[in-house]
Amino acid sequence: METQIVTLLFGSFLGLLLLGAPITVALGVSSLISFLYLDENPIKFVQIAFTSVGSFPLMALPAFILAGALMEAAGISKRLINVAESLAGPFTGGISAATVMACLFFGAISGSGPATTAAVGMLMIPAMIERGYGRGYASAITASSGGLGIIIPPSIPMVIFGIAALGMAPPPEAVEKFGTFQSVSISKLFIAGFVPAFLIASSLLVMNYILSKKRGFKGSAEGWSPRGVLCEMYRGFWSLMAPLVILGGIYSGFFTPTEAAIVAIFYTLVVGVVIYRELTWASLFQSLESTTWLTGRVLLILFTATVFGRLLVENKIPAIIADNMLSFTDNLYVIWALIIFFLLFVGMFMETLATILILVPVMLPVAYSVGIDPIHFGVVMVCTLGIGFQTPPLGENLFIASGISNITIEKISIRALPFAAVNTIAIFIIAFFPELSLWLPRFFGY
Repeated sequence: METQIVTLLFGSFLGLLLLGAPITVALGVSSLISFLYLDENPIKFVQIAFTSVGSFPLMALPAFILAGALMEAAGISKRLINVAESLAGPFTGGISAATVMACLFFGAISGSGPATTAAVGMLMIPAMIERGYGRGYASAITASSGGLGIIIPPSIPMVIFGIAALGMAPPPEAVEKFGTFQSVSISKLFIAGFVPAFLIASSLLVMNYILSKKRGFKGSAEGWSPRGVLCEMYRGFWSLMAPLVILGGIYSGFFTPTEAAIVAIFYTLVVGVVIYRELTWASLFQSLESTTWLTGRVLLILFTATVFGRLLVENKIPAIIADNMLSFTDNLYVIWALIIFFLLFVGMFMETLATILILVPVMLPVAYSVGIDPIHFGVVMVCTLGIGFQTPPLGENLFIASGISNITIEKISIRALPFAAVNTIAIFIIAFFPELSLWLPRFFGY
């Protein structure tokens, strides 16, 4: 029965994808077919799906999306980019290094890879081309750095991972062997992602310096001075305060991630209307429209992927996969390598949020079975899937950068390969040294 269900569930899912069906349709139809085959009441399908979108932590998703859109419309993102550019100065690869830092700054308020790429790329790609950078290189560094948007907290994929993992208890045999595992929470995931985000950003900066030195790319023409940096920081004071308010409130325990997202919206409205006076009715409605579209798409995927995952769990598919993997090897580092390469491959073809919702019920039990901490696993999973934003054929960041720079995706993809390679090395370091992810949550008392 289990083999037949796996064949039916994954066979119909892959068949629909090959026919060109949207992933939401493929997930929903394959799950419904399996429900009917098992002679389950279809009402259960609707009940599971409805429960999946009714959780309180999920409210953070549309709120953070709206906060990111409003910050771009209010001029906050533009000022963050100016600060990053002033810090980089005239040094080798200075403008492209500023792009990496700007993505890090903007990711700390948007939580989205494509949104980060679009906001930063609109300003930095033309600036790099104007200063003699190749179009392909300028687009590649922006697309690669945009992936930081889902690693640096607050991260939308981490919210989704937290929701997907909340109801999954570790197997009793894993608890007996390794002891009690810590519980999963979105706040812990946010804090745990901080150090890995800076490690990946550092790897991008190192590769950027090497490639820029080879190609002779320089920084800004104005030169670097402490006075210039301080002036930009003064002009962008309220922009710099945005991530401090959001993350400071979460880490101090003053409010939950969901409440932090609402605070971010009100903060942006006050800054955009009263202080910067750049937020107009037109841009406000445009932000609401883009938030509604993106949130609706995500919720539809969540709706169907939850049912898909429940079918896997109820038919003990994750346990079978874990047993097969452990029969192949019980070496923790080999298992990590298998997980990372599998996620890299899947990330090339599937949307990040859908991948998380589909694979968490399958792969988290495997992680428990070899003693991997669930928070550590979540950070590595999100970091690895972040590379999918810069690798074809799906590569959403590549499409955005291509549209801005008016260069083919193939040319950008080739120039993005060194950044994908150095990111992969950084992810292996994060996976093999769990304290990089876990010491900060422990420091904050989680």
